[in-house]
Amino acid sequence: MSNNLYITATEARSGKSTIVLGMMEMLLRKIDSVGFFRPIILDSDDQDDDINLISSHFDLKIPYDQMYGFTQAEAINLISQHKEAELLEGIIRKYNQLQGMCHFVLCEGTDFQSFTAAFEFDINAEISKNLSCPVLLVANAYKKTADDLVRSVELTLDSLSAEGCKTIATIINKTEGKTEQAVIKSLIERGLTRDQLTYNIPYEESLGKPTVGEIAMVLGAEVLYGKEHLDRHVYNFTVAAMHLQNFLTRIEYGSLIIVPGDRADVIVACLAAVSSTSMENISGILLTGGLKPEKPIRDLIKGFPSVVPILSVREDTFPTASNVNKIHSKISPDDTRKITLALGLFDKHVDVEQLSEKLITTRIEIITPKMFEYELLQKARTNRQHIVFPEGEEERILRAAEILLRREAVEITLLGNKEMIQAKISQLGLRIAPVVIIEPSKSRFFDEYVQTYYDLRKHKGITKEYARDVMDDLTYFATMMVYKGQADGMVSGSVHSTASTIRPALEIIKTRPGFSIVSSVFFMCLKDRVIVYGDCAVNTDPDANQLAEIALSSAQTAKTFGIEPVVAMLSYSTGESGKGADIDKVREATRLAKEKAQKTFPGLKIEGPIQYDAAIDPSVAKTKMPESDVAGKATTFIFPDLNTGNTTYKAVQRSSGAVAIGPVLQGLKRPVNDLSRGCTITDIVNTVAITAIQAQS
Repeated sequence: MSNNLYITATEARSGKSTIVLGMMEMLLRKIDSVGFFRPIILDSDDQDDDINLISSHFDLKIPYDQMYGFTQAEAINLISQHKEAELLEGIIRKYNQLQGMCHFVLCEGTDFQSFTAAFEFDINAEISKNLSCPVLLVANAYKKTADDLVRSVELTLDSLSAEGCKTIATIINKTEGKTEQAVIKSLIERGLTRDQLTYNIPYEESLGKPTVGEIAMVLGAEVLYGKEHLDRHVYNFTVAAMHLQNFLTRIEYGSLIIVPGDRADVIVACLAAVSSTSMENISGILLTGGLKPEKPIRDLIKGFPSVVPILSVREDTFPTASNVNKIHSKISPDDTRKITLALGLFDKHVDVEQLSEKLITTRIEIITPKMFEYELLQKARTNRQHIVFPEGEEERILRAAEILLRREAVEITLLGNKEMIQAKISQLGLRIAPVVIIEPSKSRFFDEYVQTYYDLRKHKGITKEYARDVMDDLTYFATMMVYKGQADGMVSGSVHSTASTIRPALEIIKTRPGFSIVSSVFFMCLKDRVIVYGDCAVNTDPDANQLAEIALSSAQTAKTFGIEPVVAMLSYSTGESGKGADIDKVREATRLAKEKAQKTFPGLKIEGPIQYDAAIDPSVAKTKMPESDVAGKATTFIFPDLNTGNTTYKAVQRSSGAVAIGPVLQGLKRPVNDLSRGCTITDIVNTVAITAIQAQS
């Protein structure tokens, strides 16, 4: 069952508030604890209208600042600095905090009032995907032809689908006359509603019109009379700037009369019109210019049994009329008439049982790169580990250290020249505290480390002097810190080769019991999921036994990071169809991996040899291996050699836009991980988080 829903619209003023009210009431009938979340809200001195409406009407008792991610100004500032990733991460963090308090979270998208429409389509799709939300689309039908509306819906659905979002329903809101049937018919004919529900809600004029009270609040007007009638809806406004006999013919039902405050004749005529059975009933009178009725007129007003609201503003008539024309209706928490009307419309025109069933049976299993990266940091924070950087003088390392410390993901030690590191931190304007900086040769542990290394390697014929020279190397010293338990893990390689990172680990830390080699995996973050590739970085041409080890190590790594391991032993042939030494190696490795898994990893699903397309694509799997538990469902892909693995991961990364996180080393007793020399700051942060999680487990 889905535990969330994202409501977005095709454009501004589509009537999302009505749909949000109806959905919230529907959910609270079935679920005890429902939260409400807006990723981005408009900037305002007051609080967000829809958050206030939903929180107040349904008595959610959730602090206001926990129900939104960013204000629009904050979002625009991050986007202008090309920090879209930081924007998404902040939204995910705030959403996850709220989700931890509730059984279900209803999300409402942006308001289409500052960004371009195309950008808003994309940002709403990106947010809903990264929150793993199914989507409910609200389309605005008001004053649109059927063709225009269908094009608008199709464009939005295509945008959502292109981002990998699952739309479960489209509600065509504010339909009029024959438009609703034409639209539904056209949507069905184009196949746009094949996998989703479609409803239409007719236009209700009262919901689209502001009340006198709303206008008074927006204009900052003083209410002179009729406070008890501020809930009257304003259907139009009329400026009284002509002779009385001409003005009276222009009064319509629900008119707000805008008139200078010294026009006693118009005020008296309006009051007479209210009392007359032959005239349309107006909604109120708005006096301009800061002028108020004189005493005789005030005395006359007091004598009327029922007075429409009379407001007063300081601005002149025509600026006031322009401001009134810009006011758009909203549903306020104390407007019980509009709330009741909105809920009634939703209940009448939306099959809530059918929609509930659709929501219950929809399961979203999207894991985006940003979600995966966020989860890495969250897991690392649950039990903070101590990570050592032997490349403490490198700028990217220092910038990554600042991020990691600010997010309280790990504790850090930097190795290198202390004065140089401190100078660089100051020069870059970084805030890195608390952090330990160690110069190996000046460390109080240096002699102890030299002795330990000598004891570990003296059977190789090394001398004490050689051990001292080796331990002065930053990577060896960092590795010894991990071996001694004075650090939980090491991350290196931003300026050193893979061999320089792995060699000290093999000499000092060594492999885990039952494993003869160190191998690696990459986490391949595709658009909608994360899969594991092994080994694409370390072993050139593993034999069958080593390949079986890589498979089991990779399966365990996948499981550690929340990916259910389903292992495909890859080859250029599937099943029994091929022959040759390369295929025989994979076939034997599969047999050995299954045999070892019975003792160390019971229940692990392994298949091989199998081609990549059969392993990942369910439609191909039905043809090539219809009875397999792995074909079409693989999450962990084991390549037969380094040439194949390294080529494939880079091809997938560059051609699909996938994020490749790694290499992540496996098979060592304690975690050590290697960075690419072209790594970004984000790569370093992710690798450190991975190292910390390995240390936790």
